[in-house]
Amino acid sequence: MVPFFAGVAYRQSLKLRGTSALVRTIKEHKGLILLLACIGQFMVILDVSIVNVALPDIKSSLGFTDAQLQWVVNAYTLTFAGLLLLGGRIADIFGRRKVFMIGLGVFTVASLLGALSSDRGVLIFARAVQGLGGAILSPATLTIVTTTFSEGKERAKALGVWSAVAGGGAAAGALLGGVLTDLLNWRWIFFINIPIGIGATVLTFLYLSELKRNKEPKVSLDVIGSILITFSVTALVYALVEGGSIGWSNSRTVLLFVVSGLSLVYFLLHEAKIAKNPIVPLGLFKLRTLSISNITMFFVGGSVFASWYFQSLFMQQILGYSPLKAGLAFVPQTLAIVVGAQVSSRLVGRVGVRPLIVLGPAITAIGLILFSGISVHSTYLGSLFLPSVLTTLGVGTTFTALAISATSGVRKDQAGLASGLLNTARQLGGAVGLAGLSALALSFTTSDTKALLAQGRYSFHQASLVAASAGYARSLEISAGIALIAAAFGATLGGRQQEVKCPNNEETITIDPTLEVEGA
Repeated sequence: MVPFFAGVAYRQSLKLRGTSALVRTIKEHKGLILLLACIGQFMVILDVSIVNVALPDIKSSLGFTDAQLQWVVNAYTLTFAGLLLLGGRIADIFGRRKVFMIGLGVFTVASLLGALSSDRGVLIFARAVQGLGGAILSPATLTIVTTTFSEGKERAKALGVWSAVAGGGAAAGALLGGVLTDLLNWRWIFFINIPIGIGATVLTFLYLSELKRNKEPKVSLDVIGSILITFSVTALVYALVEGGSIGWSNSRTVLLFVVSGLSLVYFLLHEAKIAKNPIVPLGLFKLRTLSISNITMFFVGGSVFASWYFQSLFMQQILGYSPLKAGLAFVPQTLAIVVGAQVSSRLVGRVGVRPLIVLGPAITAIGLILFSGISVHSTYLGSLFLPSVLTTLGVGTTFTALAISATSGVRKDQAGLASGLLNTARQLGGAVGLAGLSALALSFTTSDTKALLAQGRYSFHQASLVAASAGYARSLEISAGIALIAAAFGATLGGRQQEVKCPNNEETITIDPTLEVEGA
């Protein structure tokens, strides 16, 4: 209780000292504010991947079937991705400080519920609520960065740190999941969020101020739009999963694709014609840099999320690694993301974002192609180290440049929306890519297993291992092609400067697709 009352006294003293004192104090604590934003983003991204290594233990502890187990991951990813747009809009309307604290609270409480779960349904529900908390929290973190740091060199450096944490959180999830599962038990992958969430909430109350906002009439939130996009993506992911198991031409698979497509069409119609305050003002996509950045991020997410999933399964199921050993194997990837993000933040002022948005996915593609040599005889240093480091080095390089590109030229009051769009693109790309590539890997593995058994030289177990290795390798090759598509879209950022009218505003701004950062 002492920090709470100290915070009250501290903030009251600032009010008595006046606005100028508040401004000076904010400037003095910019580093701490950036730390808070990074902590929130790290928690959110970490929980996308931290459960992967722990899934076998969760399955045996709570009695999940193979079909049910996937929803421990999907319940989080889909609610997170589908509601990110609404989360970004909430941050714009209600303010960064209030929304950030609400997101932290929801996420922390859901983590406690997940840690204490004794039933399959409760755990899945807790993961869905975690996704809701993450959808509120994640856009607020980027809003905090873009509204605290000025455009140019200062914001580029801050976004470099934020991007490193965002990218590193995904890879670090496997490491922490392995360590906690091996040394303690799977429940600690949720328990670990609780002290972090409480500490971040206290520091937010003490040091993060709310921006002065013009009084505006109350506006309604586009909840229907959020539900539509979430339903559309869920149907698409479910269709991809079903296609891999029951066949792509099966009537149920086809129906799911149709339902997903119709939901998406109605979502666009709702946003354009029906919603009074759409979560996605479609006019915002007149900003060419924002549109291309989001498309590029979609394909980047689609290429790399599946690679972490396949690597985790390959190391544990094919090479026989323990969860801890598999987690430790992800450490170089985490470091590579951080290095890529930091190098990118320093180069962006000299070369602009376009070269980095092309170079990053190209490096990732090279790493993914090198995975094609994995087999049951692979070793970590011989087959996994270099491909995994190159893959994530490219990711770190890309994330910083895309964060700058997607938020440049966007009004401050729509920074949350822009960040929500970028995060949505990454998570939707990851969910769709993982579902589709996993379905392809399953199809390859099933076909190859039958072919190997027909030769009569392998037992079923041997054939399954050989076929699974080949299935992962071929799917990772397809991932490389997806990364190259991302690079191709990034290359289209070039061209003449473009004048556009800001959505819901008469102001005209000029967007330079090369986006060289001034003052760097």
